Amino acid sequence: MPLSHSQIIHQIKTTVDVVFFTGAGISTESGVPDFRSPGGIWTRYQPVYYDDFLSSHTARVRYWTMKKETFELYKSVKPNTGHTTIAEFERRGKLLGLITQNVDGLHEIAGVSNKKTVELHGTDRKVVCLKCWRLTEAAPVFESIDPQKGFDPPVCKDCGGYLKPATISFGQPMPVNEMQQAHEWATQAKVFIVLGSSLQVQPAASIPAIAKESGAFLAIINRDPTPLDHMADFVHHGGIGEFMDRLTQGLVV
Repeated sequence: MPLSHSQIIHQIKTTVDVVFFTGAGISTESGVPDFRSPGGIWTRYQPVYYDDFLSSHTARVRYWTMKKETFELYKSVKPNTGHTTIAEFERRGKLLGLITQNVDGLHEIAGVSNKKTVELHGTDRKVVCLKCWRLTEAAPVFESIDPQKGFDPPVCKDCGGYLKPATISFGQPMPVNEMQQAHEWATQAKVFIVLGSSLQVQPAASIPAIAKESGAFLAIINRDPTPLDHMADFVHHGGIGEFMDRLTQGLVV
């Protein structure tokens, strides 16, 4: 018999080793579009592969133009119940870690600490120099770009290297340290909760399976079915906000 909401809440109340794994679905309730859906940004721009970004001025302009559009979206969005509930788990000492595929930075804004967060695909809230690897705030760089007037791709003021939003591009290796930390949390988790991920983008999508195989209670909350639903202990197809509200109400002080 499928487990009820109250039963999964009981699982949460009896452990402190909870890991959340979040995808685009948690942020759509804040007004962040699913960029891969019809009409989304990824369907309107030709993908820019990492090697092309490094070798082509035209590719860098196209990439920054696309990212400028996402930046304008992110300026006005705010965390929702899903984000703030995860922050509440940390405040109450129940969060082992947060693994996110999102680059919108909403988890940090909601109050989840950096030490408890792994951003597998990086963040659009920072830019990185590909020569000296200096990280800086993204807003001043994006605000200096006006695609309507034309622009040169930004470069580092210190060393002249190419600047790039601190996200993982097509063809760019996944970050080693972040993947290692995600794997470690997956093997240690007592409860592993997937929120708003289609679990189709590899290698990140394999992490919940690692958690289940390591003995975790696996819950998947997503609008649509995922390839891992068959192995989950609890599956909820529907809105994340309502589910997370109930989860918060079930926490013990």
